Amino acid sequence: MLRESEALSTSSTLYFVAALRSFLRFCFVEGLLGDDLSQAALAASGRRRSSLPIGISPPEARALLGSCDRRLAIGRRDYAVVLTLLRLGLRAGEVAALTLDEINWRQAQIVVRGKGGRRDQLPLPADVGAAIAAYLRRGRPSCHRREVFLRALAPIEPLGVGGVSGIVRRACRNAGLPEVGPHRLRHTAASEMVSAGVPLAHVGQVLRHRSAISSAIYARVDLKRLRQLAQPWPEGAQR
Repeated sequence: MLRESEALSTSSTLYFVAALRSFLRFCFVEGLLGDDLSQAALAASGRRRSSLPIGISPPEARALLGSCDRRLAIGRRDYAVVLTLLRLGLRAGEVAALTLDEINWRQAQIVVRGKGGRRDQLPLPADVGAAIAAYLRRGRPSCHRREVFLRALAPIEPLGVGGVSGIVRRACRNAGLPEVGPHRLRHTAASEMVSAGVPLAHVGQVLRHRSAISSAIYARVDLKRLRQLAQPWPEGAQR
């Protein structure tokens, strides 16, 4: 089983163990074996360790934004998309679905349509508002569509999730950074809030988590506070 597992994926190894157990049990039932050896086929764990939520560093975020050429209409759009992801921690689908009617310029708020039909109000940071306004004034194609972010080339349609992901990946390439997806920028926004001392409950509100468990994963990136919980090394203990 160990030899086979070296060349198989985790799921294939699990199938192999199940088949081996069934075969051994069959041999016992048919009298080919004097003992039931099916339990001798040790279980293989398909459980994966949950990974830390990984964001990008502040210099990488600045490089990502700097790669968007705001002298061009498409650059102003890309800059506004990336900045919205970084500052508000929105999902790609939420950025793609944002409409002109969901931006309250006077009160500096936006309405985010999230999972399960949720509609949440979030504050609109000044820099994000300025970036979106610059795109609307000098970049967004004139059309009847109400979505904020549109394709630059005909047919003029909303970006969609794939379009938002493409913007982030293109910005990474232009900045000379490893390609990441929009969700990495969501992790970046959350990690920066945690580093700034924002309580996890408030982080969950900004990210619009349904459960506190979803926000709890960011406790593991708060290394400064985690160090305070670590017990001192016993004196005289073998290192």
